[in-house]
Amino acid sequence: MTSRTLADPTQPVTAGWVVRFSLAWIGLYAGLFGPLEVLLPQQIAQLAPADKEATLALVLGAGAACSLVANPLFGALSDRTRSRFGRRRPWIALGFAGGAVAIALLAAAPTVPFVVLGWCAVQTLLNAPFAALSAAVPDEVPAAQRGTAAGYLGLAFVVGIGAGAGLAVLGGATATGYLLCALVALLCSLPYILLGRHTPYRPDTWRWGEFLRGFWINPVRHPDFGWGFLTRFLVNLGNAVVLLYLFFFLSDVVGLADPASGVLVLTAIYSVAMLGSVVVAGPLSDRLARRRVFVTGGALVMAAAAVLISVWPVWAGVVVAAVALGIGFGAYSAVDFALLTQVLPAARDRGKDLGVLNIASSLPQVLAPVIAAPIVTGLGGYAALYLVAAAIEVTGAVLVYRIRSVR
Repeated sequence: MTSRTLADPTQPVTAGWVVRFSLAWIGLYAGLFGPLEVLLPQQIAQLAPADKEATLALVLGAGAACSLVANPLFGALSDRTRSRFGRRRPWIALGFAGGAVAIALLAAAPTVPFVVLGWCAVQTLLNAPFAALSAAVPDEVPAAQRGTAAGYLGLAFVVGIGAGAGLAVLGGATATGYLLCALVALLCSLPYILLGRHTPYRPDTWRWGEFLRGFWINPVRHPDFGWGFLTRFLVNLGNAVVLLYLFFFLSDVVGLADPASGVLVLTAIYSVAMLGSVVVAGPLSDRLARRRVFVTGGALVMAAAAVLISVWPVWAGVVVAAVALGIGFGAYSAVDFALLTQVLPAARDRGKDLGVLNIASSLPQVLAPVIAAPIVTGLGGYAALYLVAAAIEVTGAVLVYRIRSVR
């Protein structure tokens, strides 16, 4: 059947929708990045000081592996959900509630195995709202307004990671930081869950075979979707390699006595730079009706930031690199999401298809430790690591122009 849920939206979203949508993403990013940037490295440094790099790689890799499965699965389930509250909202509510509990439980993890299990639970549960909120954009936002919407999503990313890092550091004790991140994530989700307008939808009859086969999207039949997946994967892989050991890089190479505060300062600088580009790139891409130039340009600036860290590994160099990385990632993220919503194969599978594309963001978290750990420990150190990251990002930037259906 055809419904308003499946039809391409034509009515612009309201300011109220934008605020509720952005708040939900702020909470989601605070819940993910507070632990990722500060709390997990601190906790691992306390629990396994002699092998902290490999242990952190194990924790992050396991969590990312869970998100690889969880994101497309929850997206597909939300596509097929029958509910008077709509097909997305139940998963947003359940995911935030469960994710907040899992973050709080991490605060009490006594050993590394419990940290691994806790982070896997956080990544799994928070990928439910991640998938459902992503699908809300093609569900509710007209194509001509998606660059602006993606710009607000990028703004939420800036505020969310800044809030997460701030809560993690300002909480003092690691356990307090976890509890603050959990509380903020839950509170920020409530306006969208309670006040959002959600169109009920009756999906087709459930067929397990069709459901499982749907996770394979043939790149020959849908080449732009395939190129979109590959370019997102490469750019995010390069970015993941850059950020993976930032805490340890500041401690062991730059020589900061308080690397946690250094991460907070760099996050603030990065956020301000990203804010400046994200609020310009998204709306400008709508106005010019062009996406690829912004995605490619942003990725190339990110690559330049990685090179800068490699050749200038002092605090001043890292600060300048943070500015460049913020500008590049702001332009890239604001427009990449809008571009990808325009290459989805089928309206009824928006959640699942965006979930498959989100694998291109999650898979790098699994592969980054595999790439980074041997380079840092024996194949050139941090200087080589950041040059490898730059090469990966340049490759992704160039291949964006293989996407033909979007300008």
